Amino acid sequence: MARYIGPVCRLCRREGMKLFLKGERCYTEKCAIEKRNFVPGQHGKTRKQKIAGYGLQLREKQKVKRTYGVLEDQFRRYFEAAERTRGITGETLLQLLERRLDNVIYRIGLSTSRPQARQLVRHGHFLINGKKVDIPSFSMKQGDVITVLSRSQKNPTIEHAIEEVKGRGIPAWLSFDSSALSGRIVSLPTREQINLPVQEQLIVELYSK
Repeated sequence: MARYIGPVCRLCRREGMKLFLKGERCYTEKCAIEKRNFVPGQHGKTRKQKIAGYGLQLREKQKVKRTYGVLEDQFRRYFEAAERTRGITGETLLQLLERRLDNVIYRIGLSTSRPQARQLVRHGHFLINGKKVDIPSFSMKQGDVITVLSRSQKNPTIEHAIEEVKGRGIPAWLSFDSSALSGRIVSLPTREQINLPVQEQLIVELYSK
């Protein structure tokens, strides 16, 4: 599966907001947005950005793609699935992305970032309803239970993540038992529960042209 392997702080600077791609670093003064909050490139400091119309729509799409770590073809498939689903297309699109296994691992605090969650899933550290799943894009459903493999419960990366993200909170649509290292999908996420500052309607307009 193709994926972006370049410098991720550059992506945050391009979008002018924290995408939380480097885990704990994003919460410190070392974050690129804190130090260099201007677009990357030789003339980034002096470039005047006048964005309107298509440019605004594109930037909203790029923010969402980069936040969840999906590339164009996969993102378009998510959009087409959202279009076929009853409801508001933009909100449904975000719900589908939120229900990705790698995102859920990140949300319940078993990783410090989505890229790290993706790697942990690929390495087969988790069970879904008692069955091993190593596909980051696996779509979670209401009632699904995530558990850490017994041999992985002392994994230093997972242990460090649990300690690092303490106090940041877990979305209301999820629950987590720290003693059993087990999470559960309590309900499907609503738009209000998806803490992502984007205008998803602009993405719908972009793809509807």
